[in-house]
Amino acid sequence: MNYTNSYTELKSQFNPALNQIYLSRSGVRINNISFQTGFAQDDFVNCNDQLISENSSFSYPVFSPPVKSNKVILLLHGLNERSWVKYLAWAQWLSENTSSYVILFPIAFHINRSPEAWKDPRSMVHDVQTRNSEIGKSEMLSFANVALSNRLTEDPMRFFNSGQQTASDLVRLLKTIRTGRHEIIPEGCHLNIFAYSIGAFLAEILMLSDPENLFSESRLFIFCGGSVFSNMNGRSKLIMDSHAFDKVYNFYLNEFEDSIKVKSRISEFLSSTQIGMAFRSMIDKSRLRSFRENRFRKLKDQLRCIVLSRDNVIPAAGVIATLSETSCRNTVKVLDFPFTYSHENPFPVFNTSESDLVDRNFELIFEEAALFFS
Repeated sequence: MNYTNSYTELKSQFNPALNQIYLSRSGVRINNISFQTGFAQDDFVNCNDQLISENSSFSYPVFSPPVKSNKVILLLHGLNERSWVKYLAWAQWLSENTSSYVILFPIAFHINRSPEAWKDPRSMVHDVQTRNSEIGKSEMLSFANVALSNRLTEDPMRFFNSGQQTASDLVRLLKTIRTGRHEIIPEGCHLNIFAYSIGAFLAEILMLSDPENLFSESRLFIFCGGSVFSNMNGRSKLIMDSHAFDKVYNFYLNEFEDSIKVKSRISEFLSSTQIGMAFRSMIDKSRLRSFRENRFRKLKDQLRCIVLSRDNVIPAAGVIATLSETSCRNTVKVLDFPFTYSHENPFPVFNTSESDLVDRNFELIFEEAALFFS
């Protein structure tokens, strides 16, 4: 499989409105499966967000290998993604080369769980102008990140709430697979996770907490992620502007623990459940340190991590620091690509000879993931 060619072909072939798409060259099928969230939203979701119908009822793609399989990979995406385009070739490669079903599941208020306007430059121009006039010029502000920047500036708890809703949805989805009620994936498939960027943050929380024993046998392969939140830098024209990131960073590092001392359903969840404690432990190395490190030690054989040396959003040093005091440190590999890349676009599509370099390095990463999952 040639990554560059596959990226281009899948970009034109993929249509979330179709029930099934057959990729004749590989024999992989894509089914778009409907999903209705069962998450109890009151107290956990901003009341205005409950009006966003796209977040409650949506579809997610499942890539099926050419032959029936007893393996499934959950592929988790990055922050502020508005399209599956970037991940289609990733999912096809994993399905084809590991003989696994691959689930692309959207984080709450991302991809097709968000209004179409949030990714339309013409629709967001007014929001950019309004934000500039209200808060002054903010570094990294763009039409691509203004929706998320506004939302997190208004309510930093949306970062937690979105993750918690996604985790709840994933538990529900994976239980349907475990009990044989999924329409595509057979009962009892072995689950692994390929997680990128903020998807790795979510995946680590799920692995640390292991809700309903769904992840006890899973392997987690992390790409461009893996650090505690305090070692991340979300200032990016494709993620959020500097004002929003500073607001969120200050809230979770300086205000969050005090805010959950006030009795509420959320504070009780964060203080008394495994997943709530796992989230808190992944904010900063000093938070619930024993909880986090003891669990990482138990998971050391189930984790592999590849980070990129020129990643400015989730720097390699931050990932190594997160895992440095556990047996997981040796699971982290730092690489560099011989072409221009970024955290947000690790595999750029070139119309030059550089495309061969991208193809080779894409295969390098994904072959290592396939070997780890085997």
